[in-house]
Amino acid sequence: MSNLKVEEELAFLRAATEDLSDMVARQGTEIDQLTRKVAMLLQRAAESEADAGGGVVVGDERPPHY
Repeated sequence: MSNLKVEEELAFLRAATEDLSDMVARQGTEIDQLTRKVAMLLQRAAESEADAGGGVVVGDERPPHY
């Protein structure tokens, strides 16, 4: 393999690595946002259930009518 070909391949791999790194960073941010939103929705559901007199929703517990 010629020196030029190796340098081209290295440049390609560096660019691909940077692109993947950026993508993973964006996905990490999105996962953090979605995790906070799910926690907020679970809290709202638990508060709504408690206000309705049905107790507190815990995790993925099934309602008693199932």
